[in-house]
Order: sequence, then structure tokens, then C-alpha cells
Amino acid sequence: MEASATYKYVRISPQKARLVIDQIRGRSVSEAFGILNFTKKRITRDVEKILRSAVSNAEQKSENLDVDDLVVARAFVNEGPRQKRVRPAPMGRAYRYQRRTSQITLVVEAPEEA
Repeated sequence: MEASATYKYVRISPQKARLVIDQIRGRSVSEAFGILNFTKKRITRDVEKILRSAVSNAEQKSENLDVDDLVVARAFVNEGPRQKRVRPAPMGRAYRYQRRTSQITLVVEAPEEA
């Protein structure tokens, strides 16, 4: 049984978000929360929020589920739409730059019992 949660249009570049997501992929949920508590990145608050949402979705799907057995089965960050902006430059020119966004997806899964 698996449950997922997605957070779209996060205002952080996917490269920076992947640094945190790669640390919790394949870990148990309690271990993932511990890692997120001690990681000093801005995105960890959002990833913790997504993980709590995925655990809550799993509880809603199955009433006889033990939350301690859940594992972060899949976690990935996709690139969202870019916001194009213009910055003033010398001599009346303008420089274009892009503000990147991310779409973060976490899938938690309970191991199947035989």
C-alpha cells in the first residue's frame, strides 16, 4: 500500500532541492524526519511538510496501518515553470534572468506482509 504527496511551484531550484531529497530516499519515515531535523537547508521545512502529508494520506487509505513501518519508497524533484525576470544593467540595458521552481513528489510505502 502506498500513498503520495506532491508540492508544486516551490520557489527553489531543483538542484538545491535534490540535495535534501537524495538524503531521505529509501529511509524509514522516522529516520527521514530525524535527517530533516538536522539538515541546515531552507527546503527542509517544505520537505518535512510534504512527508507529513504523505504519511497522513497513507493513514487515510488504510485504518490498520502502522506509521512506524512506512518507508520513503520514491522521492523525486522535477523542474517546474521558470519565471523570466529582467534586471537593470549599465547604460540603459537589461539582463534577463530566470527564477526556477520545483515540483517535489514523495511516495511512502508500507512493506507487504506475506
